[in-house]
Amino acid sequence: MSAEMKWMMQERPDDAEVRALASDFGVDPMVVGIAMQRGFRDRESLASFFHPRLKDLGDPFELPNMAAAIDRIEVAIDRRETLVLYGDYDVDGVSSLALLKALLEAYGLQPRTFLPQRLEEGYGLSRDGIERCLGGEMRPDLVIAADCGTNSRAEADLLRSQGIDLIIIDHHEPSEGGVADCVAVVNPKLCDRWHYLCTGGLIFKVAHALLKRRPCPEFDLRQHLDLVALATVADIVPLVDENRIFVRRGLVEIDRTAKPGLAELKAVAGVSSPVGSHDIGFKLGPRLNASGRLDTAEASLELLVTRDRNRARQLAAELDRSNRERQMLELATREEAEAQIQTLRAEEMEAGIVVGGRGWHTGVVGIVASRIVKQFHRPAIVIGFDESGMGKGSGRSVPGLSLVDAIGACQDLLVGGGGHEMAAGLNIREEHFAAFRARFASHMAAVATNGELQPRLMIDHELSFADLELELLDSYELLRPFGNGNPQPVFMTRGVQVPVAPRVLKEKHLKFRLTQGGTARDAMYFSGAGLDLPRAPWDIAYTIERNEFRGSASLTISIQAVRSAR
Repeated sequence: MSAEMKWMMQERPDDAEVRALASDFGVDPMVVGIAMQRGFRDRESLASFFHPRLKDLGDPFELPNMAAAIDRIEVAIDRRETLVLYGDYDVDGVSSLALLKALLEAYGLQPRTFLPQRLEEGYGLSRDGIERCLGGEMRPDLVIAADCGTNSRAEADLLRSQGIDLIIIDHHEPSEGGVADCVAVVNPKLCDRWHYLCTGGLIFKVAHALLKRRPCPEFDLRQHLDLVALATVADIVPLVDENRIFVRRGLVEIDRTAKPGLAELKAVAGVSSPVGSHDIGFKLGPRLNASGRLDTAEASLELLVTRDRNRARQLAAELDRSNRERQMLELATREEAEAQIQTLRAEEMEAGIVVGGRGWHTGVVGIVASRIVKQFHRPAIVIGFDESGMGKGSGRSVPGLSLVDAIGACQDLLVGGGGHEMAAGLNIREEHFAAFRARFASHMAAVATNGELQPRLMIDHELSFADLELELLDSYELLRPFGNGNPQPVFMTRGVQVPVAPRVLKEKHLKFRLTQGGTARDAMYFSGAGLDLPRAPWDIAYTIERNEFRGSASLTISIQAVRSAR
């Protein structure tokens, strides 16, 4: 059951206005047209979009509770207090701790870092995590929680009862019951601005605020934008406004990073210059996430903070092995999940899919949920149950259908849950699994009233093969970085012929030599070998890239979809 994809052309802006602005900026009109389609419709906004600058960043003290957080951190610096930095085990979490640790060390502090163990202590500021964090060590004067803690009211009370101050720097949704009572909760969801930031971006804002209040010439914040870019892309937050600035500049820092761990991770992942956001999303991010998905993210954090090149090389190799192990676990879980989907009744998967099983590793259920959403275009939740019948699940959704709302509609069946509209987690007892599956599907069916369940392929611009010249890529680069909120443009060419059969590469990819209007182009269709392609001529939807090989540049086509020519 995979819904038929509907091809839709983005509404084109006025041609005369596009040509005038393209002339002003000296770029290809197609690039200006795409930027205008994405909301940048005047000279000022286009200039900010094409040329994002660090000096355009806003005042960090406009974030809620930032002044209180900086006041308390300054007290810690003056008194040389003992600090613990308590984080999360994903890329955003470890990158945030690495940046915060480097910042505070520049001010002469020696903060201790702590990451919870995924399976034993779960996400965030849990009681079990706090007890292990505080046990056997000198008790801290201050705990700074990064990428977790907004709603940890009981845990904040526990720390306060022991005379320990708490600062929370987090971007997760506040609950209706209120946020934790502590020194400061720095969370952009508590205001109308910067709601798109991940914790890595928030830590940058904290660093910016502290440096404004208390300059530290030895600390160059710009050199740590590599960590902010890692966090921002890997956490799939929208690449808009300040996030766009962070990632555009951060990719340059990753390219020339002085951090031994990041340099070695690039080497083991096969990342070469110029580094793109896709390198974070598909190569660096999965390896940094791998250890935390399976157990603890200590290796990932150590990799980002170590100054020892040999140790960095060992850690990068360890993370690469963990990533391969994660891939094997993911494949096994995905195969079992797909087999279970085949047994579901129509009403159980018409608007949402819930699957679960004993022994499914909770570190990979989110990835499997993403695969199910991509295949069926339905919100999906995948749950792994342990021997006691307690399940931990992770969900992904499609645009317009909120997982947070769905979890709220099912909360009487759950032990707990929360997250974002498009990604969320939950805990559930096995005896409530069937009822949860039914209610989740029913809720999604009730709210999916505007075509959310039909996949749409949005076409940004129609081109002919003759338009695909290398010079186009110079202007095209101004649209980067691509990601959530600024997807890679999809182009369409009509009436494409296939004069010769494609070559099959690695038993799953297709390499074509295509023609249209007398112009021939090479194209790749990744994972296209198993598809039932129509008879040519075709309309093709595709993305473009610059390919550098032996000093020669070329434009490459990556096919996203094919249909019979219309």
